[in-house]
Amino acid sequence: MSFDRLTRPLAAVLATALTLTGCGARGGDPAAAKPRVTEAPGPTEYPLTLDNCGMRITFQAPPRRVLILNGTSVGEAESFVLLGLERNVLANAQSYGISDDPSMVGRVRALPTGGLTMNKNFDVPAEQVLNLKPDLVVSTWSGGFEARNGFATREQLAAAGITSLVNPVNCAMGKPDATPEEKLAYRGQSIGSTFEFIGLLGRIFDVQERARDLVGQLRSRVEAVRARVSGRPARKVLIAYPGMSMMNANGLPAVMTGGIYDDVIRAAGGVNVFAGQTADMTRTLNREQLAVAPVDVLVVGLFGPREDGEREAARLFAAYPQWPASRSRSYTVVSDGAYLGPLNAWAVEKISRVVHPGD
Repeated sequence: MSFDRLTRPLAAVLATALTLTGCGARGGDPAAAKPRVTEAPGPTEYPLTLDNCGMRITFQAPPRRVLILNGTSVGEAESFVLLGLERNVLANAQSYGISDDPSMVGRVRALPTGGLTMNKNFDVPAEQVLNLKPDLVVSTWSGGFEARNGFATREQLAAAGITSLVNPVNCAMGKPDATPEEKLAYRGQSIGSTFEFIGLLGRIFDVQERARDLVGQLRSRVEAVRARVSGRPARKVLIAYPGMSMMNANGLPAVMTGGIYDDVIRAAGGVNVFAGQTADMTRTLNREQLAVAPVDVLVVGLFGPREDGEREAARLFAAYPQWPASRSRSYTVVSDGAYLGPLNAWAVEKISRVVHPGD
């Protein structure tokens, strides 16, 4: 399936997900929300039983027929790729078409799709999931198993002998009865949440050394940036996705804030100009609010491969000439590195070079 055919559905699901959750990923107490990297010191012992979003799941062996649901994410598919688990993927519904790691687009595209099609709610319908007979179904959010949207429930899958897994940091997303702990984890989403998911996959697939090495490499890159910018003044950063303007009631670029977005910017030595706000701000932000924002650095997010970051930056600078960033022409361009997923280090490095050039 081409990216162009997915663009509208993905954007629509993003908007729907914001509506369903009723709150965005907001930065909470960093200590309280500190991720727990799910790894053990030695090889995985099976059967392996885990609690995942309140459901007890058991693996008798490493899954070999994995279906990765869409959920408007690409972070799960990228995690499988970086862990070398491509052969364990039976079908992948995630796609983005552009990446901060140029090699990633082709590597995700090379994953088998299983001939799957999306339903009107933009993910794989229950009938197709059950007919495919995977041994594991992975969703970035709990809403990927919502019956009213035509998706197979976790209970249906379990009855068919199929294990289901939700990215733990997103348990509360699309789950009406989410626990306080799940809500806290969702609000406190961070770069570390990616490491937790990689560690979890390492344990499930018995590739724990590989997972530790990957987490170590990614963490080292982020920490190197933190060290470089330590003690420098935190300049105000705006991250905006013009291609996602359908998420804003006023047709403005989707301005991202809270959780993972705040953490990526903070690691780069900046502070989100709308730090700590919820998804309500993304939906309701108006031109007046955007005009008075003290934007020192603009981060243009790309949603599709045909978008031109330089042109989008020029348009925003022309529309908001009062921004300090407009006068200095301080901007950079990111794509998937700003989202929950294993490419945060790429975005941190890009943003840091503009927030603190030459430091």
